[in-house]
Amino acid sequence: MPAESPTQTPSHLLYLHGFRSSPQSVKSRRMLGWLAEHRPDVTTWCPQLPPSPAEALAMVEAGITDWPRDRMVVVGSSLGGFYATWVAERHGCPAVLLNPAVDPARDLAKYIGEQTAFHDPAERFFFRAEFIDQLRALTVAAISRPQRYLALIAKGDEVLDWREMSARYPGAQQIVLEGGDHAISDFDDHLPSLLHFLKLIP
Repeated sequence: MPAESPTQTPSHLLYLHGFRSSPQSVKSRRMLGWLAEHRPDVTTWCPQLPPSPAEALAMVEAGITDWPRDRMVVVGSSLGGFYATWVAERHGCPAVLLNPAVDPARDLAKYIGEQTAFHDPAERFFFRAEFIDQLRALTVAAISRPQRYLALIAKGDEVLDWREMSARYPGAQQIVLEGGDHAISDFDDHLPSLLHFLKLIP
């Protein structure tokens, strides 16, 4: 089944960062910076997500309340990709996933306790045991319309298994990179493909 990008040009883009990350991530700054320069007509939002998954998605839901569902898209990296899948299924919008977390309830259990923020080691937060239960509750059983997804997956991801990521999105458009890393260090090379899928460029 061919991938299905938005039916019309998006007017709103939501970017969701990963665990211990922030709106200062390289990928979010690259994508939102490009949009600010080339597509200032698009409303963008990359919130600083709280550690609690339930609170994070409650914040997202409140923030996009007035967004037009037929003209919004979501981009998510790592844990943000897990969240983006939830948003896409809930609101029926296209999603771009960057090395998306597949089973964060399993993978983040070892991080229960005090953590440091990736972009500011002086900033600390506590990842609580109940957050694991929240992640389980937010897990989408299966994607309903694979054509609304594009997943950028690096075989060289040192954090997540690329095979799991690929298997999680059967039928979706996938760009599987030979090598690469969790951060997708060559993100700039792939940005045009992502923007094209989202109908932000021809």
